[in-house]
Amino acid sequence: MKYDLLIHNGVVVTMNPGRDILTNGIIGVRGGKIEWVEVESSTSEKPLPEASEVIDADGGIIMPGLVNTHSHLPMTLFRGLADDLPLMEWLNDHIFPAEAQHINPDSVFWGALLGCAEMLLSGTTTCCDGYFHEDKVAEAVDRIGMRAVLAQGVIDFPAPGVLDPRENVEFARGYTERWQAASPLISPSIFCHSPYTCSADTLKRAKAAANEKGLLFQIHIAETQSEIDQIRSERNVSPVKYLDGLGLLDERTLLVHAVWVDEEDIAIIAESKANISHNAGSNMKLAAGIAPVPEFLLSGCTVGIGTDGCASNNHLDLFQEMDLVAKLHKANTLDPTVLNAPSVLEMATRGGAKAVGLQQLVGCLEIGKEADIIILYSHRPHLIPMYNPVSHLVYTATGADVRDVVVSGNIVVKNRKILTIDLDDVMAEVQKIGQRIIGK
Repeated sequence: MKYDLLIHNGVVVTMNPGRDILTNGIIGVRGGKIEWVEVESSTSEKPLPEASEVIDADGGIIMPGLVNTHSHLPMTLFRGLADDLPLMEWLNDHIFPAEAQHINPDSVFWGALLGCAEMLLSGTTTCCDGYFHEDKVAEAVDRIGMRAVLAQGVIDFPAPGVLDPRENVEFARGYTERWQAASPLISPSIFCHSPYTCSADTLKRAKAAANEKGLLFQIHIAETQSEIDQIRSERNVSPVKYLDGLGLLDERTLLVHAVWVDEEDIAIIAESKANISHNAGSNMKLAAGIAPVPEFLLSGCTVGIGTDGCASNNHLDLFQEMDLVAKLHKANTLDPTVLNAPSVLEMATRGGAKAVGLQQLVGCLEIGKEADIIILYSHRPHLIPMYNPVSHLVYTATGADVRDVVVSGNIVVKNRKILTIDLDDVMAEVQKIGQRIIGK
């Protein structure tokens, strides 16, 4: 029986548990899944197995698609709108008002579609998202053919699409019911904004709604010093201990940021098996602080990498984020051995997949996994010579080096062109929305 897709003539960085690297590897895909991974024969006369489509990697790097563990896809609309500000001023004086005025189903769809395109073109095949009007985000993800965990946002004040906060959890529940079986690429989720914008009752009801369906529950937590001060003054505990006391921490919980945590908090997270999304670029830009990622990993916590939204990071390139993560923690600890290249790449692949509950499907290239695969060019000045492909992936490559992208066995990017949408049309629509946002 022939394969649907065959990828060969490249360095296969599997990111399997053994972190095997196949210098001249070959991958066979059938029914959207990986059915064969091994070293390609060096006998030139031996023909390739029969396949409906063949991709010649031309000596490039073949690897798992990256997993972005935290995004707000429609916030591409606000990229560069409010920079160089503290988090609370950025949120309350700029982002929340802009969302109230300009976020609607149409703008969310186009902003999300642009975000998906940016991610796919830079090698991210799976993202974990949370926003308002998430139905329209799901439509955009489905249209472009990307994989995603998509959460309806919950907050205790009037929000786009949910004008009565008393209905926020039920609205999110309805969203999850609509999308739980609607697309094999989409996993619904519920996202409470934070412990300072959601009451204890809202947090518990939202977590219960997620648990009923076995879904991921997401929340921004311990992002800034001011949040710590607020929660301690109101609850007399840290934000992590507060969530733990409400029964919110378990293996289906994703804690986003987790910057301001102490040793006791880390122990609580590790024991609960809650997951962490590390957003180094966003945290640096908002001067929120540096999350203790080395300590998280030493404690056995699962940590993935996220970009956050484009309004607080300004890009969705997870390759740039990997480079930043590795170097930030070396500088912070004054230890060049901290967060080495293999461990950072694992955070962006297998670790990220586990953090968002998709470890059985994606994150590495091994038989039985979904065929979410990217291919990078190798014939570029900054990638030659290549002594260590993992080093290049973390410290040298950027999203612009991604040539081809496959999601569930379907080629969605070929020779840096998205095949599933008209990108020019998407950019034109977002440009129109941008003109409305700035009043032109």
